[in-house]
Amino acid sequence: MLTKRQFEIASYALFIGIILILPLFLGEFWTNRIAKYLVYGMLGVAICLSWGYAGILNLGQGLFFGLGAYMMAMSLKLASNTSQQQDAATPIPDFMFWNAEPGAKSDLCCIVKGSWLWYPFQSQWFGLVMAVVVPTVVAALLGTIVFRKRITGVFISIITLALVLLVRLLLISSQPLTNGFNGLTDLGSFTFGDFAFDSYGVPLYYVVAVALSLVLILARLLVETRAGLVLQAIRDDQNRVRYLGFDVPAFQIFFFAVSAGIAGLAGLLYVNVAEFASPTFMDLAFSITMVVWAAVGGRSSLLGACIGAILINMAEATMSETQGLLEAWRAIIGLVFILVVLFLPRGLAGLANDAVDWLLARVGRTRPTPASVPDHLTASRNGSL
Repeated sequence: MLTKRQFEIASYALFIGIILILPLFLGEFWTNRIAKYLVYGMLGVAICLSWGYAGILNLGQGLFFGLGAYMMAMSLKLASNTSQQQDAATPIPDFMFWNAEPGAKSDLCCIVKGSWLWYPFQSQWFGLVMAVVVPTVVAALLGTIVFRKRITGVFISIITLALVLLVRLLLISSQPLTNGFNGLTDLGSFTFGDFAFDSYGVPLYYVVAVALSLVLILARLLVETRAGLVLQAIRDDQNRVRYLGFDVPAFQIFFFAVSAGIAGLAGLLYVNVAEFASPTFMDLAFSITMVVWAAVGGRSSLLGACIGAILINMAEATMSETQGLLEAWRAIIGLVFILVVLFLPRGLAGLANDAVDWLLARVGRTRPTPASVPDHLTASRNGSL
């Protein structure tokens, strides 16, 4: 008889199998688009880990996604032909010439001195590592301040919200270094040896799909460890866990940082797929939208939050490209969210969970019992025939 655990394993295997075979049936355009949806699915996992399992409603998850995106984009920008300057010892982003003061445009030395932040990013591997390390470290530092001070509830949401808006303003105001509102465009391709990953190519799609699969599996294993169980107990009642002798802030900081690291990984993958980085990644609306993804999919289910993020983004893209829904698609998505909150508080994953419970109960009721076994079979077992 199938168990609920086997159903869960099968659902993960089915999802991973589907995303791995999709390129066999898709053209270049849809391969690229689905890769973007898978990145959003990774963000859904990050939100679920933070909100669903840790009970930390982070309204600034776009900060960690944006940091990861910018770290990777800086390396890819220097790899672009638009950043190769023959008169300088190091590549310089083209926008630094456009944004330089009129008197300094002819003075290359001044521009080179102003590009100190970009020097390490000449190595693409440095940008790749920093895309995960920087969000993780920032989250760990923020978590240390917040959780050691025992700040909880809505105050955490306000702090993360304020922080993402602050960093967005810094990015925009530092136009000579970051290109401000315009973001980083005309990026090069990430190279591994002599191979360059094409944003519309199947190899990059598989990088994204495998990364998402590993994140799902590792996150699921993590929440099933002793630390994950303690974290869920903290979510339900912090004081009780604290009285039992556990270091509550340490668990919260760790999982908050892991969630940020996953968001940073999603950011670096998105830059490779979409070929740009923008301050819009740190918009308030984008961070709140991530919460909607997790709520619709099921904030207490890693796979549910992942699928919810993918489905919501597919629906948004489809409706925004439909002539009759150009003005109404945002309202429709908002209505869907309200209906889910009112009638499916556990999201689509909760609905699927109830369906599995019903199925297992029905199968259990219909299993033949010894009293209902036909007489000739009972006689056969007893050796009478």
